[in-house]
Amino acid sequence: MTVTIQQVVDKLIEPVGRLEMTVDKLEPGNPETEVSGVGVTFLLTQEVLEDAIKLGINLIISHEGPFYSHHDQKDALAQNAVYLEKRRLLEESGIAVFRCHDYVHRYKPDGITQGLVEALQWQSNIEEILPAATVVSLPPMTVEEIAAWVKSKLGVPFVRVTGNASNPVSRVGVAVGYRGGGSVTIPLFAEKELDLIIAGEGQEWEAPEYVRDATHQGRNKTMLFIGHGASEEPGMERLAEWLQEAFPAVPVHFLAQRPLFRVL
Repeated sequence: MTVTIQQVVDKLIEPVGRLEMTVDKLEPGNPETEVSGVGVTFLLTQEVLEDAIKLGINLIISHEGPFYSHHDQKDALAQNAVYLEKRRLLEESGIAVFRCHDYVHRYKPDGITQGLVEALQWQSNIEEILPAATVVSLPPMTVEEIAAWVKSKLGVPFVRVTGNASNPVSRVGVAVGYRGGGSVTIPLFAEKELDLIIAGEGQEWEAPEYVRDATHQGRNKTMLFIGHGASEEPGMERLAEWLQEAFPAVPVHFLAQRPLFRVL
């Protein structure tokens, strides 16, 4: 059975309905092209692109944009050698790219947050699903123990912690991507009486400084940052599995990435 790029895009849009304002779009690509293989990834790096070419993929679903900005700002890169080389390879490959950011975040529950919760095996511990985070209740354990669990389940070499890592915690907020900023996490700490928030990343001078002051006051508040990509990759892997079920005749590959940073 022939599957076109447009059919795959329609399937991704289906749970939400078409959005008028979104960064998600097909570029490059012809929607009528038959799909020979799909690659799903957190971000279309050049290494991922090269892997996709080797696998015979002609459609990539990327959560983040491939050219270093949330919004389309390629004009500023028009003379940049790194951008030009990557764009040349993409054009020569003939691979279509659909960015799936806003749609998957608007699934109910949020497909990216749910993917992280499932990767941490905390589905049965969910207490409340909020627009920007999921609250889970865990058996009491220390932040150090949770950090070790997170690293083992996500395969990440390190996490960053602010607050007292030896504190026992049980009420935990899980927030992905850039939702570790103060506007999201500080109200969560207060309104949901959380001991710990696990997030992808956020401004260091907002919530982490709130946690520093809370700890100094003797309050049990801690944050654990796992990195933007590490927090959102599980959701995209979950999306790849869903697409494979929807289109069993088309090979669907999850294209994982190595950690972006290392500690020296």
